[in-house]
Amino acid sequence: MKFCLNTTIIKPENNENIEHAIILLHGYGGDGKDISMLTLNWKRFLKNTIFLCPDAHEICKINPSGFQWFDLNTEDEKYVLNESKKAEYKLNQYIEEVKLEYKLNNSQICLSGFSQGCMMSINVGLTSNESFNCIIGFSGKIIDMNDLASRIKTKTNILMVHGEMDQIVPPSSLLDAKDFFIRNKINVETLMIKNCDHHIPIEASSAALKFIKKNLNS
Repeated sequence: MKFCLNTTIIKPENNENIEHAIILLHGYGGDGKDISMLTLNWKRFLKNTIFLCPDAHEICKINPSGFQWFDLNTEDEKYVLNESKKAEYKLNQYIEEVKLEYKLNNSQICLSGFSQGCMMSINVGLTSNESFNCIIGFSGKIIDMNDLASRIKTKTNILMVHGEMDQIVPPSSLLDAKDFFIRNKINVETLMIKNCDHHIPIEASSAALKFIKKNLNS
């Protein structure tokens, strides 16, 4: 099956049966191949899991060799929110294709993303009609709290990880998101990593793997 988004796919080794999927969403200007590097360690511990790393639906305006889920080259918050909802629509279409292709339901799917991909994972994960297995966000934030609060449908477990020296997405975004999730009765775990800027270090990857294993086995 050809998906609506070009996808880097890492299948289980030794033709293991596919029981779970992890969808990894790249950051602004990145692509599926970038974020797929996370799977190099994860796949050894998640034998029956397929990893799907789609390219976003738009060419990045400031990096034409990469992609964007929505345009960040503006400070117009209403425009950003509207563009992010277009990306939500595309991602929801994509997820339905994945579910059909691999005979999975939301409870067997983990959503994860870095930076802009984290923002999309949160929005898609919490506004779906059916809870996902879990959501893992690296170095991200909530795009618009008022909008998201009005659209929440599920209480999917969330892990948020951030670097305390991040100069792209302020570390305070983690604390703001944590407060939002708690107020909306969504189970959230957080990890602030010392001496870390805007990237995914081994400590973050390992914490995410532990969280995924716990939720897949629950």
